[in-house]
Amino acid sequence: MLQNKIYLNYLKEIFKTFFAILIGLTLIALTVRAVSFLDLIVDSGYAINVYFQYSFLNLFAIATKFIPFSFLLSLTIFITKHLNDKEFTILWCSGENKISLINLFLFVSILIFIFNLLLSSLVAPYTLHKSRLLLSDDPIKSISPALRMQEFSDTFKGLTFLVTKKNVNEVQNIFLHDQGDNLRNLSPDLSGSSVTTIIARNGYIDKTKFLLFDGQIISSKLNQEKSNVIRFEQMNLDLKELDTSTIKKPKIQETSTLKLLNCFIYKKSNKFCNESAKKEMTSALNRRIVMPFYIPLIALTCSLLLLNRKNKFLNKYLIFTYGFLLLLFSEITVRYTGLSSIVNYIFFITPLSLVLVIYFSFIFKFSKILSK
Repeated sequence: MLQNKIYLNYLKEIFKTFFAILIGLTLIALTVRAVSFLDLIVDSGYAINVYFQYSFLNLFAIATKFIPFSFLLSLTIFITKHLNDKEFTILWCSGENKISLINLFLFVSILIFIFNLLLSSLVAPYTLHKSRLLLSDDPIKSISPALRMQEFSDTFKGLTFLVTKKNVNEVQNIFLHDQGDNLRNLSPDLSGSSVTTIIARNGYIDKTKFLLFDGQIISSKLNQEKSNVIRFEQMNLDLKELDTSTIKKPKIQETSTLKLLNCFIYKKSNKFCNESAKKEMTSALNRRIVMPFYIPLIALTCSLLLLNRKNKFLNKYLIFTYGFLLLLFSEITVRYTGLSSIVNYIFFITPLSLVLVIYFSFIFKFSKILSK
């Protein structure tokens, strides 16, 4: 009865430390990433609420990457703290075997393994996909952020901007070069693709509307030297249909796990399930499904702290280093699993084989101690 209460308190303490570390690391990483996401507002002209939604939806993918390290750190802190405080002595004096405590650590690791597996294979791909759709569905609110003085801007597909002066929404010496048929309706000949250049002395920006003064439109057909020139005193351009150069097609990491697995199970042959893409899919699936298997291995590695602490190879700093090197090994090898079948097998077999070897070594060692 006493042991059950102690183990329950241990569970609560480990999970409390684990989630505190995980949330802290995730928020720090999200803050750093959120700085790079500011380009959505500054360069692409998306609304602030889109920026915050996009940042939040990336939270779960970031958290997934920190789960193994957070578990390593939390379990190392837990075991070291209780060893230093001699709290495990109560268990040993009550007749508990150390293997019971190791089983507790394995039980915790399995729960975190399930949590990691659900987050990496279901939640993270879904939220990343939603974040990509958010950029695709949200229209441009203003073109003003994309215009910077004395700098060419290619924020919008096929359209290049340049202004020499800018004061809030007023601009001077405007140059627009369109190769993506965004301004096709300004060409006198609407047949076929055309290249359109607009030069204006002054202009005013009102969200997606561009009011130009004193300029000319130069349009020409592709592969033709002849150009048409139209002068104007005032022209109003509505650029709300512009498409940003932000990637809107879902990437492999933003694709559902089921869809990735279907490429291997049913061996479909299409643009998505081609041979070159399958290499990247292999790495993505290994990261989502196989990587969590390293968590029980981390639990057993941390359990080495329960062995003879006088052994110079089993001090707390080296054992933490062993666990960190395992995570580093898994992170490096998972990147190459799609390129080499040998690396793929090594990445998959390593956690399963080491868990069995280390766990049965513990059983043999502690059963040997009890028999004396």
